[in-house]
Amino acid sequence: MTLAKRKGLFTDFFDNERFFDIFPKELVNRTPSVNIIENGKKFKIELSAPGLKKGDFQIDIDNNILTISAEKEEDKEEENEQFTKREFSYSSFSRSFILPESVDNNQVKAKYEDGLLKIDIEKKEDAKQSRKKQVKVS
Repeated sequence: MTLAKRKGLFTDFFDNERFFDIFPKELVNRTPSVNIIENGKKFKIELSAPGLKKGDFQIDIDNNILTISAEKEEDKEEENEQFTKREFSYSSFSRSFILPESVDNNQVKAKYEDGLLKIDIEKKEDAKQSRKKQVKVS
């Protein structure tokens, strides 16, 4: 076998998406994508996490660190005439964000629908006021 053919086999093996199928999808680390939006009144965090239920999430704020985590465990059982087959599925993630001093940790609301976790974090009253200032040139 020539070096070119060996290299081709090596490349085909590792470049082929089937190579990664040997690892169950549940064991592959998947960190949900996040959008963070700021306006004058609040911060909005949108976290893409399809396939979960609202009870799967845990949201904590400790020392201005917001941590969003989720765990999901499924137990599927299939029966046929010859055998019983059980499959266990477990997935989890955790994301943390440092909140600015301008937020009110007591004014946090979360809603999960259509695979999207939305968290609204209100700003403190003094942070909501405009801090724009015009400076005169002398």
